[in-house]
Amino acid sequence: MVRVALDAMGGDYAPKQIVVGAIEAACGLENVKILLVGNLAAIQKVVAAFSKDRKALFQRATEKGLLEIVPATEEIEMDDVPVEAVRRKKDCSINVAMRLVKEKRADVFVSAGNSGAVATSAIVNLGRIPGVKRPAIAMVLPTRAPERPLLLLDAGANMDCHPAWLVQFAIMGSVYSEKVLKRAKPAVGLLSIGTEDCKGNALVHETYPILKAVKGLNFVGNIEGHDICGGEVDVAVADGFVGNVVLKTAESVAHAVGGWLKAELKKSFFRMCCAFLLKGAFKALKKQLDPEVYGGAPLLGVPGAVIITHGNSTHKAIFYAVKAGVAAATNDVSGLIEKAIAEHAEGAKQS
Repeated sequence: MVRVALDAMGGDYAPKQIVVGAIEAACGLENVKILLVGNLAAIQKVVAAFSKDRKALFQRATEKGLLEIVPATEEIEMDDVPVEAVRRKKDCSINVAMRLVKEKRADVFVSAGNSGAVATSAIVNLGRIPGVKRPAIAMVLPTRAPERPLLLLDAGANMDCHPAWLVQFAIMGSVYSEKVLKRAKPAVGLLSIGTEDCKGNALVHETYPILKAVKGLNFVGNIEGHDICGGEVDVAVADGFVGNVVLKTAESVAHAVGGWLKAELKKSFFRMCCAFLLKGAFKALKKQLDPEVYGGAPLLGVPGAVIITHGNSTHKAIFYAVKAGVAAATNDVSGLIEKAIAEHAEGAKQS
C-alpha cells in the first residue's frame, strides 16, 4: 500500500477542498492510504459540515484504514518567507508531513501550500538524492497532442544555473516523463531562441554539447518557445528563471484567449447560438487545458515523491496530485533518478 502524506492546511481552499480530495483519493485509488496532516479541530469542523453521504465516505475510509488524520499545530501561510517559516514553525503541516516521508511512514508528500516552503522543507528534511546537485520543480503542460503532455523544468526552484545542473534536470525529467507520463524514450529539448546549436546564451552554449554526449538520453537539440505546446517534445529543459517566465506567460495567454473568445461569442445572438451548438467542442477543449488533471508539479531530485500543486487547487487537483505521486512512488522514480545520475557521473569520468 502506498502511503500519502497530504498537507491539509495548504492552499487557498484549505482545509475543505483538501479533505474532500483526500476522501476521493482514499476511496477512488487502489492500495492507497491518505495521512491527512493538519489542525485536528479545523479538519473535524470541515467533516462535521459535510453532507450525510460525504460523511459516510469519510467514516468508511477511516474505518478501513485508508484515511488517517495526523495532527499538526501550526501552518505556513502563502506570504510567509519560506526558509524562516520552515525553521521557525517546526510543527507546521508541511514539516510534519515531510517528516513522515523522512521516517518512512509515508511514501509520497502532496501540498497545495507555499511552494518555496515545500521545497525548503524537502531539502532540510529529506536532503538530496545522492549525486543530485540541485532539485528542480517540474511542470506538466498540455500540448496539441492530448496524449503527449510536456514536462518543463526547472519551473522556478533555481534562478541561476550551471550547465551540469541543466544536464541533471534533463536526466531527471526524462525518468519522470517515461515512468509517470508513460512516454517511451522521451524526447528532451534545451529551451533556446533558435534550434541551431550556435543560438542561445552562454548557459545554453555550454550545456548543449554535454547533453548531446549523455548516453541513453534522447536529446533532440535546442527547441524554441513555439515547440512547448507542439506535441513533439516530451521534456523541455531551462533554468528556473526562464522556466518560470514560460509557465506564467502560458497561463496568462490561456486566460486571455478564454476571455477574448467569451467576449466575442456574446456580441450577437447568432454567435451565441453557434456557441451553443459548439458546446461539446468547448467542453472537450476545456478538459484538455484543465491544469488540475495533470497531477501537480513534482520536485525532482529529493528522496521519495514530492508533489506541489497550485495554491488554488480544488479537490479535483488534489486527487490527481495524489495519483501522480502514487505513480512516482510505485515506479520508484527517485531510485531510478539516483541510478541514472550515478551512471552519468561514471560515464563523465571515463570520457
